Amino acid sequence: MPTNKKRLNMSLPADIEEAIAILAKRDAMPEATKALHLITIALELEEDDLWNAIAEKRDIKSATFIDHDSVWT
Repeated sequence: MPTNKKRLNMSLPADIEEAIAILAKRDAMPEATKALHLITIALELEEDDLWNAIAEKRDIKSATFIDHDSVWT
């Protein structure tokens, strides 16, 4: 069946392959679905790290704070 999804071939180390297999079996889902789920979580963590780095740059003693109501009105 044709799909519009991008396919990605990866060579996995044996320990990663085994971990995905165990987790997929535990969660009763295909290994590819579990791998995609784990990649999605990893991307969210990367995004959180990026936003945290931006926030830390802005968190200085002379920073000006704007109250919540002013921002959203």
